[in-house]
Amino acid sequence: MTGILVLAGTPIGDIADAPPRLAQELADADVVAAEDTRRLRRLTQALGVTPKGRVVSYFEGNESARTPELVEELVGGARVLLVTDAGMPSVSDPGYRLVAAAVEKDVRVTAVPGPSAVLTALALSGLPVDRFCFEGFLPRKAGERLTRLKEVSEERRTLVYFEAPHRLDDTLAAMAEAFGADRRAAVCRELTKTYEEVRRGPLAELAEWAADGVRGEITVVVEGAPERGAQDLSAEELVRRVRLREEAGERRKEAIAAVAVQAGLPKRQVFDAVVAAKNAPSASGS
Repeated sequence: MTGILVLAGTPIGDIADAPPRLAQELADADVVAAEDTRRLRRLTQALGVTPKGRVVSYFEGNESARTPELVEELVGGARVLLVTDAGMPSVSDPGYRLVAAAVEKDVRVTAVPGPSAVLTALALSGLPVDRFCFEGFLPRKAGERLTRLKEVSEERRTLVYFEAPHRLDDTLAAMAEAFGADRRAAVCRELTKTYEEVRRGPLAELAEWAADGVRGEITVVVEGAPERGAQDLSAEELVRRVRLREEAGERRKEAIAAVAVQAGLPKRQVFDAVVAAKNAPSASGS
């Protein structure tokens, strides 16, 4: 029988966020493939566990070469655990090649769900979360970065990016150019760590703030583009969109704010439409 590949989420900051199953998987795996074996050692020490299996490195530099070795282990019946430095493997971390190769060999792939900087930042941003897309890291070269941003300038879903702290100011300035200086965003820094910070505001203001220098692990969340032709939306359409969000579980205040953002309209305009619709039956019945 073939083995099993286990993708394990690791804490993005606070070690107490480690999934309960993580320690057991680390102890039981025949092979532990780690993005950084030194960080793995610190993790296992913090969790009070000693891996019984073989520990190997698996990072961007050796991912292509080591994948066939690990697949051979899997085909031979081994339980292979993949951990990266923080968060879930494959999400802007090593893992995709191994998963694809394992699937091709009909090897079972499962996961130990864990922390994710993408979802944590999205939830903390205060921006719409009903639809979003993860864009990973932007190109380092300024021209390529701006081109990539302009490609999604009309994307209406909330956008999530990873960025290095020393490039944050340039990236935010490029976003302000591509998306508009007033587009709302949130910069999430050092999530779940001692100096966690979430800075919210228009892109131009955030770029100015970041110009003084920012440290730590960075995730940037940017609101989607306003809907084109918003001025032509009828009051009935605005009410319908609010009602759909309420039916999906949002509170009315949140639903109104989200519809206003997506439509590019003042919240008051959407609020007035909802109130008018609410009062319409009683008015007609009097």
